Amino acid sequence: MVRLLAAGLLLAVSLGACARPAAEAPAPAPAAAADPQHVREIEEWRAKRDARLRSDDSWLTLAGLFWLKPGDNRFGSAADNEILLPASAPAHAGALAVEGEQVTLRAETGAGVQIDGKEVTTAALVSDKAADPTVVRIGPVSFYVIVREGKLAARVKDNESAVRKNFTGMEYFPVSDKWRVTARLEPYVPEKTIPVPNIFGRLEDSKSPGALVFEIDGKTYRLDPVWEEGSTDYFILFGDQTNGKETYGGGRQLYAAPAGPDGTTIVDFNKAYNLPCVFTPYATCPLPPPQNKLALRVEAGEKRYAHEAAHPKP
Repeated sequence: MVRLLAAGLLLAVSLGACARPAAEAPAPAPAAAADPQHVREIEEWRAKRDARLRSDDSWLTLAGLFWLKPGDNRFGSAADNEILLPASAPAHAGALAVEGEQVTLRAETGAGVQIDGKEVTTAALVSDKAADPTVVRIGPVSFYVIVREGKLAARVKDNESAVRKNFTGMEYFPVSDKWRVTARLEPYVPEKTIPVPNIFGRLEDSKSPGALVFEIDGKTYRLDPVWEEGSTDYFILFGDQTNGKETYGGGRQLYAAPAGPDGTTIVDFNKAYNLPCVFTPYATCPLPPPQNKLALRVEAGEKRYAHEAAHPKP
């Protein structure tokens, strides 16, 4: 009897061992940690980026883009206006009179139309060709005149937009020192004019100071930065093989300081971020020129937005 019990016990142990699941494969080793100071720098950059997106008049508030015709362009929340404002605005608040490149505001009395905090009924508007365009406000709604390829449009924003209210923040690749590269500027003498495409398929000429040349994993890559009006930094539009998958299909952007006396600068792809078109169909985004589409996966910086806007892709 004892021998039978012992045999049964051994059999049970044996069956239990067979039924036990196989040991799990060890988890892959984590990537090498980035320099703590670099991580803090990127975390601060991300916090500022988040604050900008959540702020008044950010890209998340964009609510309309209306091309202007010569003569009167009426604005208000009623459907018969040429410039259709959000529902919080009066049904008929006024008109923008266009004559050549001159735009004159005529507001209805009592419509609450303000410029610089003061209610107005008429005013000449300065477009965004100037550093400080005239912003017209009606409660949480605002608009100003933009110029694109010689055409005038009214860009409308709404601080109470659903896109802003429902914003959940951005997702990022892990910070990595691999994607903080030293780039050598190969100057263009004279500066080169580069045609930069936009989301509508049109081209706009921009000046480039030279090519930024750098290495990743032993391979050499080049990017043509351009000068952006009002900025002294290089503006870099680039595409890579994550576009349309982990990142926005239209590419991403970042800035880099001008090259120093040694002819080099730092290009930190951990600071790459989305074009405004990822949030709204009303932005006129520039896109990477063909030579700035990198034949590698740049697994750094901002990922695509979960609630990406329905916008034409390049």
